[in-house]
Amino acid sequence: MADTQNTKVQEQDIHQLLKVKREKLANLQEAGKDPFQITKYDVTHHSTDIKNNFEELEGKTVRIAGRVMSKRVMGKASFCNVQDLPGNIQVYVARDSIGEESYADFKKYDVGDIVGIEGEVFKTKTGETSIHAAKVTLLSKSLQILPEKFHGLTNTDIRYRQRYTDLIMNQDVKDTFVKRSKIISAIRRYLDGQGFLEVETPMLVSNAGGAAARPFETHYNALDEDVKLRISLELYLKRLIVGGMERVFEIGRVFRNEGLDTRHNPEFTLMELYQAYTDYYGMMDLTENMFRYVAQEVCGTTVIPYAEETIDLGKPFERLTMVDAVKKYAGVDFDQIPDTAAAKKLADEKGVHYEERHAKGDILNLFFEEFVEEHLIQPVFIMDHPVEISPLTKRKPDKPDYVERFELFIYGREMCNAYSELNDPIDQRERFKAQEAALAAGDEEANTTDEDFMNALEIGMPPTGGIGYGIDRLVMLLTNSPAIRDVLLFPTMKTLDPKKAENKAEKAAVNGSAEAATVSAPSVQIDLSKVKIEPLFADDVDFETFSKSDFRVVKIEACEAVPKSKKLLKFTLNDGTDRKRTILSGIHEYYEPEELVGKTCVAITNLPPRKMMGIDSEGMLISAVYEYDGREGLNLLMLDDSIPAGAKLY
Repeated sequence: MADTQNTKVQEQDIHQLLKVKREKLANLQEAGKDPFQITKYDVTHHSTDIKNNFEELEGKTVRIAGRVMSKRVMGKASFCNVQDLPGNIQVYVARDSIGEESYADFKKYDVGDIVGIEGEVFKTKTGETSIHAAKVTLLSKSLQILPEKFHGLTNTDIRYRQRYTDLIMNQDVKDTFVKRSKIISAIRRYLDGQGFLEVETPMLVSNAGGAAARPFETHYNALDEDVKLRISLELYLKRLIVGGMERVFEIGRVFRNEGLDTRHNPEFTLMELYQAYTDYYGMMDLTENMFRYVAQEVCGTTVIPYAEETIDLGKPFERLTMVDAVKKYAGVDFDQIPDTAAAKKLADEKGVHYEERHAKGDILNLFFEEFVEEHLIQPVFIMDHPVEISPLTKRKPDKPDYVERFELFIYGREMCNAYSELNDPIDQRERFKAQEAALAAGDEEANTTDEDFMNALEIGMPPTGGIGYGIDRLVMLLTNSPAIRDVLLFPTMKTLDPKKAENKAEKAAVNGSAEAATVSAPSVQIDLSKVKIEPLFADDVDFETFSKSDFRVVKIEACEAVPKSKKLLKFTLNDGTDRKRTILSGIHEYYEPEELVGKTCVAITNLPPRKMMGIDSEGMLISAVYEYDGREGLNLLMLDDSIPAGAKLY
């Protein structure tokens, strides 16, 4: 009851604060000082320019602009902190310097307002570089409430939904996106130096090919045709190679109708390039040199910290065939497996899940995903993939069951995918037929025949090397970001029910916490008369046995779908210790990964690790399970976010 009353009081306080902000704006407008009528402000310096060049600028007049992040009013003189793009700087505002009327106005300014400051550069007695204001101009009035500065904005859901607030409150987030821009610029400079031309190709296509992915579909009203959003850049860029443009690349958005997790977003930035008269070895050399160049340009070093590892991009990248990699980490030599039947028998023995339509090459790839990927921490090119999973790649002349393809892996993640491109139109048509057969057999990610592309191949394409880079994953690596959403300014999010999300942002951080701004997923209302629960256990469990179960509060830091599993979600949890805990839970039917990131839950943490899909699950998340209207219902148990990770439940 007391909590409910406190919430109501807090909401009343919030509404009063918002009302006061609007009243201040109305008073300014009435006095002819409407900040929204100002159209420009001439900025001469940024905060870091002044701090880095103090000796040169001391005593000189500068003009900066930015957002007021804090303010201390002390009678006839005040201090405020102004934040701009690269950082922030302290401003000393004295009544005698800016005038009595201006000082009276300044005292009414709020944290969050945007101001222009003109004044002299100096250092305070404590040695802090500051600006002694001669003139303060209100450039924009903030009518909302920023999260309280000490606690900052930490709730992941609100951070991703309101990236503009995230950028204001978290300087490291802003730094990440500045670095992202520099990474893309460095890639362009490198490729320009290698003689590549940047081009643009269609986003709306009649045939979405070039990758194994399900496309988004839409309708083109003017042409009365159904079209798809591209899933790749490949087939149009190859057309340009046919046309004689020997080195081309494109950086652009592609769209894949798939799930969301820490490494996947339905729309993401892809860079593809194609170079005539080279092969996949040429692409390896280009990739290694480009990664090294971009890291040095943007980070100033080729030794990159990522999570708990140190990635060395300066050393030669290891090169390993897929067969040798599976042999090294799984102890299975697929060169000794005679056919598909033998491969399936081996998969059954090793617990590797496959589908009936899968051939030997598909199962080799499943073994690679199951047993190898997690070990590939330092840069390694995995070469020579099976032909079954590479419909656009040239076969190896001496091993026709394999193709001249590689993927670069770093930290267990695929960073790029490259081929010696298939330029034999007869072989390519047969590959498309095999893909259409797979589509008919239920593979929703299989390609269909692109007749215009086939016509281009028949005109003649030279031997060509091609490669695709996931720009977002490269940015994750070079900015030490754990999730793809951390490097996308506006990641895909599930739309909130507007009635359930009323004014959630208003609750941000009044009384010291941004967590009040948490936007919760709408709860599902169920008819309790249709609920049937499992009978309570009749057998007693002695207290000593029960007390050995260690129930702990955990924070979900990351959540992703487990590849090749329709049920499992993989959770990365903060359990209050220095290490992260991994738990797998079969609740994907009930939750999408993005719904759960940032939530506070309960787990049993002292169960022995249990291997699931090749991953050790270190405990059990607690859910409520019941039967509802003839089918199973499930709710993951979630707690108040104010409870700290590691708290023990009694």
